[in-house]
Amino acid sequence: MYEKIDRYIRKLIAESSSKATAWNMERVREGKPAVWNYIDGCMLNALVTMSEITGDPVYYEFTERFVNDFVNEDGSIRTYQQEKYNLDDINEGRVLFPVYKQTGKEKFRLAIESLKKQLDLQPRTKEGNFWHKLIYPDQVWLDGIYMAQPFRALYATQLGNGDVSDIVRQIELVREHMFDCEKRLYYHGYDASRTVFWADPKTGCSRNFWLRAIGWFSTALADLIEIIPESEDRARLCAVFSELMEGIRQYSDPDTGMYYQVVDAVNREGNYLETSGSSMIAYAMLKGARLGVLDQRFAELGKKTFDGIVRTQLTEEGDSIGLNGICLVAGLGPANNTRRDGTFEYYISEPVVKNDAKGVAPFVMCYTEIIRLNPPA
Repeated sequence: MYEKIDRYIRKLIAESSSKATAWNMERVREGKPAVWNYIDGCMLNALVTMSEITGDPVYYEFTERFVNDFVNEDGSIRTYQQEKYNLDDINEGRVLFPVYKQTGKEKFRLAIESLKKQLDLQPRTKEGNFWHKLIYPDQVWLDGIYMAQPFRALYATQLGNGDVSDIVRQIELVREHMFDCEKRLYYHGYDASRTVFWADPKTGCSRNFWLRAIGWFSTALADLIEIIPESEDRARLCAVFSELMEGIRQYSDPDTGMYYQVVDAVNREGNYLETSGSSMIAYAMLKGARLGVLDQRFAELGKKTFDGIVRTQLTEEGDSIGLNGICLVAGLGPANNTRRDGTFEYYISEPVVKNDAKGVAPFVMCYTEIIRLNPPA
């Protein structure tokens, strides 16, 4: 059942370069060239892991060529703008760590430092969480945890003093403000000022449980637990992670193991089983079990989800292979975009596409965990 996955990944690489990527559907649809962004970053992170797991250098070599074209000799990054204070732009910086380690080129270390500088200056809520972007004042999105915190953990453990306490604190603040104890799910966003149009004026939370947001958060926690050495800080993250995985598993589709775009609205008309978030949850479960944080029933459920995605969403027609069922994008606001209001109707109205890296990358990451379960002879 998995034999077409490697062909699929290689085909996407063959059709991509640092000028334009086959997996960034937002840029493809607009006919725009590649920029420094989280979507390509997700895919590059997945490709590096593919090289590590399979021993095939083609995935890493593509990644090195890609970032080499974006990073100038002085460490400045082409198209990156620190003044936007956009956490999404930090994510692609994760691949700079393995590329710097492999090449030893100083420009990659300087690029890491430039992204670290943004985080040193990143605006925060009164409680201490990073703003998601400068255009989203006082707002915390689950997405932002994945975009910034694993990068910070890599910096702390490889180039810094090892202090991850602020990372843990920010995640515990998310748990405090954004977790629904009854549904055992996390809301997509939180406005500390409780003034933005999409937020509940009492709690500050958005209205619904968007699958991919929970997927980003799950993936972030799984990656952080792998990066951070055994410690009290890591144990605190494990507690948040285990609670999250116990909560989300009750919403798994019995047939495919997948999850719905609006997680708890299982039987509501228009809702659908979504590929990107399902891949992220499966990846987190498989990785959590491998790391010994979760028991083996989560590995079994993660594999069931992955197999369900392969069976129902990875289609092949002639030479064409496509990963379907991916929500193109969803967000909250800003103030001048009231359509993005966090309602059920909004989340199901966004385009559903195929081959976008927000789905492909976590699918590939999940595949690497499957390979670990059954390494090739």
